[in-house]
Amino acid sequence: MSHTFHIPVLGLGYSIDTPLKVARYGISSVMSIVDDELVERMREYHTINNKQEYIPIDKSVNDSRTKRITAYLNMVEHDVNRQFNELKNQPFVMGNDICRYFELLPGSSKLKQGYDLMWEYPDGERKTTFQNILRKSMIKGSIDVNIMSKVDKMNFTADGSYTGNENTDALAALRGFAQSDLNSSVILSAGMSPKLYSYIETFNGFYPNKDGQARKKIILKVSDFRSAFIQAKFLAKKGLWVTEFRIESGLNCGGHAFATEGFLLGPILEEFKQKREDMVHELFGQYQIALNAKGINQVDIPQQRISVQGGIGTAAENDFLLTYYDLDATGWGSPFLLVPEVTNVDDKTLKQLAGAKETDFYLSNASPLGILFNNFKGSSAEVQRLERLAKGRPGSPCVKKYLVTNTEFTEQPICTASREYQNLKIKQLQSLALDNDAYNKQFDAVTEKICLCEGLCSSTYLKYELNKPKENTAVAICPGPNLAYFDRIYSLEEMVNHIYGNVNLLDKIKRPNIFIKELNLYIDYLQTDMQAQLKEISEKKRKQLNQFKTQLLDGIAYYKQLFMETANNTSILVLEAYNELVASEDKLNCLNIQADGAL
Repeated sequence: MSHTFHIPVLGLGYSIDTPLKVARYGISSVMSIVDDELVERMREYHTINNKQEYIPIDKSVNDSRTKRITAYLNMVEHDVNRQFNELKNQPFVMGNDICRYFELLPGSSKLKQGYDLMWEYPDGERKTTFQNILRKSMIKGSIDVNIMSKVDKMNFTADGSYTGNENTDALAALRGFAQSDLNSSVILSAGMSPKLYSYIETFNGFYPNKDGQARKKIILKVSDFRSAFIQAKFLAKKGLWVTEFRIESGLNCGGHAFATEGFLLGPILEEFKQKREDMVHELFGQYQIALNAKGINQVDIPQQRISVQGGIGTAAENDFLLTYYDLDATGWGSPFLLVPEVTNVDDKTLKQLAGAKETDFYLSNASPLGILFNNFKGSSAEVQRLERLAKGRPGSPCVKKYLVTNTEFTEQPICTASREYQNLKIKQLQSLALDNDAYNKQFDAVTEKICLCEGLCSSTYLKYELNKPKENTAVAICPGPNLAYFDRIYSLEEMVNHIYGNVNLLDKIKRPNIFIKELNLYIDYLQTDMQAQLKEISEKKRKQLNQFKTQLLDGIAYYKQLFMETANNTSILVLEAYNELVASEDKLNCLNIQADGAL
C-alpha cells in the first residue's frame, strides 16, 4: 500500500463517495452500502456531474437493492480508474495532481524518497526514465465497502410475501459487492452472522485464482482476539481467507460502540502481537483443507494484515502503535470529518464540530439497534428529537425501515425510533402504574432513540443540495470523542501531514494519551452501569461488574509496565501518561462493588 493509514467508514453518508476524492492519491477508504436509496441518489449525482447518461434503477425492479449497489460501485471504480490514469499521465510539474500524489506519501516511503531524488536529476532522458519508473510504481487507494453483519432486515413484497433469505438486506448488499467490478475488500462489522458468512462461500471472487490472489477480499472489524479468531476459523473452514483484522477500540471510536468486558486496547493489541503467527498457521491449515475440497490448490500462505483504529490523535501515537505492536496500518476516521474535501459534512454541522468541546461528545442509547452510539449534542437530529418531545409527538416517521427489529407490538418488525413504536410503548408504560421515577426513566429510554436511516444521510444531501421536497433535513452525526481535540477545518494535506508527523495540529492542545482516554471511557461506562443497579442487583450482575473492574485493573497493570519499558530520559509525554494512569487507577478503585450484592 502507498499509505500506512486508511479512512474507515463514517456513518452512512459521510464517506459514501470518499474514494472519488482520495483513491487517486493512493489513500484507501471505506463506504457503507447499507442504504441503497442513498447509493442510487449518489450515482445519479456523480453520473450527471460527469456529463454521462444516468439510467435509474427503480425500487420496483427485481433485486433492485443488489443492482443499485453494483451499479454504484461500478461507477465509483470506473471513475477512480479514470482519475488515476489521468493523474499518472500528467507531467511532473509542481501543482499537478501527480506531484500531490507523491507529496502526500510518508517520508518512510521508498516511492516518496524516489520522487524526491528524481528532482535532483537534470532534465533529459535519464530523468524521463526515472519519472516513468515512478509512474509504474504508483497504486491507487483501495475502494472498500462496509456491511454491518447483523443489520439484516427481512424483506417482503407488497402483498406481504417474504422474498427469501437471499434477499435480506445484508445478503443483498454482499451480492451487490460480489457482482461489482471492484477488486477490493468488504469490511464485516458488528459481530458474526453465520448466514451472511456462509453466503460469501457462493461467490467465486472470494477464492484465489491461479496466481493465488482473490479479486474480493474479507476484512473483519473486531474488538478482541478471541472473537476475531472464532470468526476467521468459521470462514477458513469454508475456504475463505481473512486478509485483515481491523481492531477497533470498544468505546474510543465513532459510530456504534461495542464495549468489551473491560478489555482495553493495549492488552488486546498485545495478544494479537503474541499470537499472530500461530493464528495464521492454524487458519491456513483449515483454509487449505477447505480449498482442496473445492479443487483449488493454494500452496503459499496469503497475506494477513492487522490494523488498529479508534482514538488515534497524534503522529507519536500512530508511530508507536505501528512499531511496538508490529501493525500494518492505522485507521483515522473522525478527524477527517473536519476535512471537507474528503467527507460530506454540511456547513452548519461542520462549524459546530470545529467549535465543539469534550462535553459535546457522549455515549448514548440513541441507536434503534440497542447498541451504544457515539452522539453529538449539537446535532440538528437531537434538537429535532427534543422539539418533537416537547410537542407531545415523540419518535420519527419511519420511511426507509433499514433498522426495523422490534416485534413487541406488531407481527412484522418496526423501528424503536419510529413514532408508531414509541406511542405504543408509552401507552404500555402508562398502563403499568409505575412510580414517577421508574416511569420517567423508562420514558426517557424509549424516547432517546433517533432515526439514523435519514439522519446519517441528511448531511450528504445538504452538502450536494439533493434534498427532495418535504424531506427531513435533520442531521445525525456520530464522531468519536477524539474529535474534540481538533478545533478547526483542515485541508487533506494538513491532516495527512499531521498523521505522518510533518506538522502537529494539536501542538498546543491538552489531550490525554489514547490508552488513558479509552481507560477513562471504560471507567465512566462501569460507573454508569453500577448506578443503574443502585436499587437492586443480582448476584450474576455483581460478578459481571467485578470481572469488568478486574479486567480494567489488569489493563492498568499492563500499561504501567508498558510505559516503564518504553520510557526514555526525554519522554515527558510518557511520564505525564503514567501520572494520568495512576489517577485513573485511583478513580477505579473508588468504585466499590460490595460482596453482599449492594453497590
